[in-house]
Parts: sequence; C-alpha cells; structure tokens
Amino acid sequence: MTVQEHSHDELLGAHALGLLDTDERARLEGQIEGCEVCQVGLADLRALEAELGEVPPEFFLEGPPDGGELLLQRTLRQAREEDKVTQRRRNLVVGLAAAVLTGVLLGGGFVAGQAQTTSEASASRSAPAVSDGVETGSATNATTKATMTVSLTPAAGWVRVNAAVGGLQTGEKCRLIVLSKSGERETAGSWVVGEQKQGVQGQGVDLAGFAAVPMDQVKSVVVENDQGKRYVEVAI
Repeated sequence: MTVQEHSHDELLGAHALGLLDTDERARLEGQIEGCEVCQVGLADLRALEAELGEVPPEFFLEGPPDGGELLLQRTLRQAREEDKVTQRRRNLVVGLAAAVLTGVLLGGGFVAGQAQTTSEASASRSAPAVSDGVETGSATNATTKATMTVSLTPAAGWVRVNAAVGGLQTGEKCRLIVLSKSGERETAGSWVVGEQKQGVQGQGVDLAGFAAVPMDQVKSVVVENDQGKRYVEVAI
C-alpha cells in the first residue's frame, strides 16, 4: 500500500474524538472499511482514549479549568480566520486531538496578567532556543524556594507549554498560568502537589498544556495556588 493510499491517516485522531463533521466522517469511514491498517489504527486510538478517561477525578482540582470550552472555541476560530484553507484547519484540529490522546493536556488554557515581582531574585533566561521559535527560561523564587523551568513552542496563534516545577508544599492546589503582555490570564493546567517526588529528575512534577496566546504576546509563566499566592514566575 502506498503513502498516497494512507493520506487520510492524519484524520483518524480527530475521528476517534468525534471532531469531524457528518460529511468528513462518512467519507473517512468509507475509506477505513477497505483498509485493514486504518481499522487497527482507529481501534488503538479509541482504546487510548478510553484509558485516558479512567484518570481519577482527584487528579484535578474541580474539574476542567474555567473557560476551557471557550478557549478551544477561540483557538479554532482564530485558526480559521488566519487561513481559510481547509487542510490547515484540519491540521490544527488534529494537532489538538493528538495532544489530548497522548495525555499532555492537564487542564486547558493560558494567560496573562501581572508584572514579575521583586521576589523573583534568581530568574534567568536560557540561551537561544535550539528549535525555531522555541523559547525557554527558568527561575527560583528566593522567598518560596519554588523552582520552574519552562519551554514554549509556537503554533498558529497559540503556544504549547512544558514546565518542570519543584519546591512546592505537599497538598497545595496549584495552577500553571500564562500571562500576556496585554494583561490577560489563562490557566494552562492545575494539580495537587503530592508527597512523592515526580518529574524526570525526581524533584517535582512535569506539566504540559497549551494557551491561545501568540508567542510574541507571552510575557511570563507563573505557578500560583488556588488562593492566588504566587510561588514562582519565569519571564519570557
């Protein structure tokens, strides 16, 4: 089977999540019926989606972050306005679907808002990004002792965010916030600090999410608790 015969494979993730419209779904299902490889791939995606649905509710604070549905709508609307080409719209939907299926989304959105405080004494910017457009940075708050290393990857009008956070108190209900230059705030993810150390270096937790904020409009990334106490901020 040639590569051309599998050109619709990129839509399998969107189909598994129910994101295709009626015509697209009918057309894709007709192609899948005659493709055993595609049938196996779709079954694997649905199985993965079912496994992600078994994540215990205690992992989240009080369900999805506020405005999560609005954020997704804003992201899709902005992508359509920037490019009317159907293929680009599909690529954005498939990109978001892939993020959900791999479990990288802890909560929803991103955002903006306050200037960096003087307590962020040890903040430092990294060397130029190793990939085109990628921005990284790290900081340690001298007062709270909390630390964070952040990597932002630009997309079409939004950014992917990866953060390694440490030095937080067990039991704290925390949020990962993106602050924009215009003063907006959006929540990228939320979690409860556990007793066991996590993360790739065993010193905290690794987080991933996305924000409907263009890369050039991001001011900083912040970790704060549910009462608004700021633990650490990384300037971008």
